[in-house]
Amino acid sequence: MAFDGKAMFSVEGKKCIVTGGAQGLSRGMAEGLLENGAEVVLVDVQKEKLQQVVKDYCKMGYKAHGIAGNLADRQDIDRIFDEAMKLLEGRLDVLIPAAGIQRRHLPEEFPIGEWDLVIKINLDHVFIMIQKALGVMLKQPTGGKIINIASMVSWFGGTTVPAYTASKGAVTQLTKSLAVDCAGRGININALAPGYMDTEMCANMSQERKDETTVRIPQGRWGTPEDMKGPVLFLASSASDYLNGAVIPVDGAYLVK
Repeated sequence: MAFDGKAMFSVEGKKCIVTGGAQGLSRGMAEGLLENGAEVVLVDVQKEKLQQVVKDYCKMGYKAHGIAGNLADRQDIDRIFDEAMKLLEGRLDVLIPAAGIQRRHLPEEFPIGEWDLVIKINLDHVFIMIQKALGVMLKQPTGGKIINIASMVSWFGGTTVPAYTASKGAVTQLTKSLAVDCAGRGININALAPGYMDTEMCANMSQERKDETTVRIPQGRWGTPEDMKGPVLFLASSASDYLNGAVIPVDGAYLVK
């Protein structure tokens, strides 16, 4: 039987949740899904920004919804997920728990309150959302796709970002563990590991550090949210049905230099 690439890579009609969707890589991934016919609930703590993003997408004819909420609050995650499922009429095909934050301090000076916040958002919310999604996906004959967001610091240490590094290393291993438990049950769980991306998260890096990083990237430039769209469409579609537990760098060959 011939491989029907158009059908296999299609996300038309899929129902999706993307957290952190008001900006950055999360917005880029949500946009890629919307542009290709998916229905997407975008979740973000920035209420006004989220409302404007969703309004703009709806004007373009896309099926976009917005839910504002605090992903560091477990009770609010319950509300967010329940509201999302009502909007999606009880079906969930793709979950991307992409919201993440970064805080920079030397380890001996790192505020414990900021450590807790990074772990709650970058790791705890990821597992809680996945657990809730599995409760829906495992009951669906079509199963589901879960796409986590790892990082270059899943492989190396970074600098002045111990909480971020710890959380992303954990997300990488969580992806592998959950994939083992879910692979035979119709669920694909993989992760994308963005390299250095030109987004709000890296805005506080010094110019010296940015220049040093650019030299290290063989492709000669930083990534953008646009660069995440193709990999997300692959992992969200039937084209990736036999891929499970993978952590895929999207980094312009930074990692392998």
